This record gives sequence, structure tokens and C-alpha cells, in this order.
Amino acid sequence: MPLRDHFHPPISRRSSWEGFHGGWPMRIVEELVPRLPEGFVAEPRVHLGNYYEIDVSTFEQDAGSPSLASAATASGSAATSIEASPAPTLTVDAEFPEQYAYEVLIFDLARERRLVAAIEIVSPANKDRPESRQLFIAKCFNLLRQGVCVSIIDLVTTRQFNLYEELLALLGRSDPALNPAPALYAVTCRKRSGGRRTKLDSWFRPLAIGQPLPSLPVWLSETQTVSLDLEPSYEVTCRILRIQGA
Repeated sequence: MPLRDHFHPPISRRSSWEGFHGGWPMRIVEELVPRLPEGFVAEPRVHLGNYYEIDVSTFEQDAGSPSLASAATASGSAATSIEASPAPTLTVDAEFPEQYAYEVLIFDLARERRLVAAIEIVSPANKDRPESRQLFIAKCFNLLRQGVCVSIIDLVTTRQFNLYEELLALLGRSDPALNPAPALYAVTCRKRSGGRRTKLDSWFRPLAIGQPLPSLPVWLSETQTVSLDLEPSYEVTCRILRIQGA
């Protein structure tokens, strides 16, 4: 069955992309687990950012309540002097964007549950602003730097940025397959030793609405790999959520 456009009519009128993105990671886990060697486990993760505000007033001392110093004195303890904190040298408005994550993580139990692979499903929030893209790319970069295999799956049709291309740009590299860079794609990247120099291997697959989804290799170590067949898990998720059409 073909890849659908989850972000435009007619599908977007009948179902939400959030529902699909939230359900797909578990189906990917179900597809992967029978193929994983003994000692490896896969888990789905979904993080949508903070939609609540911390009530800082609960941490503030009421004006009518005694101070810590007076309370200590009243109890017979010696009062402790509190030094005044220095004034900051700079105060500016700053926004710390939340990182939205729809992902599957694979751990090696023999190495104390070490993270060895991460499958990242791109959401519109990962691509909507420069700072959001930078945050996503920085996450992938740091995972690769630590020896974690990273797979990126991008089905978002409402944002044209290619995060894989921007990840390569951060490394000062490019991929001839990105000429021009397709908006929809799946790719696996891994860092490995290559003699005296570190190598980055990539397995890039362009995606297209109306076409089947491909398979990707997922590396568990320098020598162990498992095939991630995207099509079965994608179709099961669509069937459960009653997503039809193209």
C-alpha cells in the first residue's frame, strides 16, 4: 500500500497526523523485536513538550511567614547569614524551544542498557522554525558522536526543509542524492572507524506519496545490523486508525 499525505485533505479531514505519529513508534517496535538479536530491546518514546506552566508562587515565601533565619533562631539554632547574590551582567528575553520527539530507541542490555540506535520520526514542530531544526539536528549530531546509529523518517508535507541535508551541512559534507533535496525521505546514518579517520555512512531513501515505504538498515554495533521494514508497521498503524486514501 502507498504512502499517504497525512497533512492535507482528504486524510487530514478524517484523522490527525498527531494520532498517526503517536501510534507508529509502537508498531515499529513490534516489527523490530522479532528481528533483534538476543540482548537487545526496543522501546517507543513520544515527547510533546511542556504544555503546562510551573506555578512559581508555590515556591515563594509568604510575606507573613517567618524567615528561615528567624525560624532557626526561635528553635534555638544559630541563625545563618544569607549572602546577597550578585547582579547578573546580562538579562535578555530568551526562548527555549521544546523538543518534540516521536522515536524508537534500541538498547544493548549486555552493555548496561546502552543506547545503540535511535529511529526519529520527524514532526512539523521539528521543522517549523530555524531554532527547532537546529535543536533536532544537534540531537542527531550528538547521538552520532556518541556512536548511536540514527535513522530519520520524514513524512511531513507541510515543511520543505530537509533535516538530513542540514545535518550533513553541520559536518561540512553533502550527499549527491540531495540534488535537489526531496522533502520526504528516510535515511540511516552511523559513525564508524575508518583507519585513522572517522567515517559517516548513510543509507538514503527518497519517499513519495503513492509509493511503498522502503527498508532501512539499523546498526546495533560495528558488525551487527537489523533491517527496519517501514511498510508493514506503517500499514498496520493506518489500518488501526482507519486511515485510507492517498
